[in-house]
Amino acid sequence: MSYNLLKGKRGIIFGALDENSIAWKTAERVHEEGGTFVLTNAPIAMRMGSINKLAEKTGSKIIPADATSVEDLEKLVAGAVEELGGKLDFVLHSIGMSINVRKGKHYTDQNYDWTQKGTDVSAMSFHKTMQVLYKQDAMNEWGSIVALTYMAAQRVFPDYNDMADNKAYLESIARSFGYFFGRDKKVRVNTISQSPTPTTAGQGVKGFDGFMAYAEKMSPLGNATAQDCADYTISLFSDLTKKVTLQNLFHDGGFSNMGVSDAVMEAFVEKQDK
Repeated sequence: MSYNLLKGKRGIIFGALDENSIAWKTAERVHEEGGTFVLTNAPIAMRMGSINKLAEKTGSKIIPADATSVEDLEKLVAGAVEELGGKLDFVLHSIGMSINVRKGKHYTDQNYDWTQKGTDVSAMSFHKTMQVLYKQDAMNEWGSIVALTYMAAQRVFPDYNDMADNKAYLESIARSFGYFFGRDKKVRVNTISQSPTPTTAGQGVKGFDGFMAYAEKMSPLGNATAQDCADYTISLFSDLTKKVTLQNLFHDGGFSNMGVSDAVMEAFVEKQDK
């Protein structure tokens, strides 16, 4: 259902790889709500995904950019402002990766060159993106910048590996840069801490199915889907949340405030009794 919450608003969406991605579903919802946007991803990711299909469906332009390159980001932001006809109202940062996870390297035996690359893509890119937006004065007042994160930034999920550190850094950047963006430009910066979601990136984490099942049993409302997250992101892009900033917003069916649930206790007791 559309309420035209984003009518006349324009922005950039990072990370729409395929139909399973949160960025993809958010782009569809922005389009439904009357917003316009530029899609972007790294050239190598674009070759792996099907972003052209999304661009055609939403009437959007694609501007390839390596989010770790300030030069690419400068061209992206300037190009988006030109393409969309003015300053931006929203930006979604929905990118992240860990070569250590991909290559099966344990957290206690990291390849630090890989670690640094993962940090640059997953977290530092968010700072670089906001720095370019800030310096180019590319955001409208009361605009909204959102990045996606995960609760491993606060709690231990052993197989999430160095991505947990990346997400903790990402959230810190959101608060620190968000202060200056709010003070100087009246722009909001928040992170959404999403339930484990079966995206292409998420499914690459060892034991992901266990994450999903455990969180589903623990959360009173169950796991939030990628579509649910897209809807929540729309609310943060809209004028309904103009005074929400510097927040890490848990969108996880209540998981983050649970100690234990009946369903988890029952499963544990059943296993012990066998």
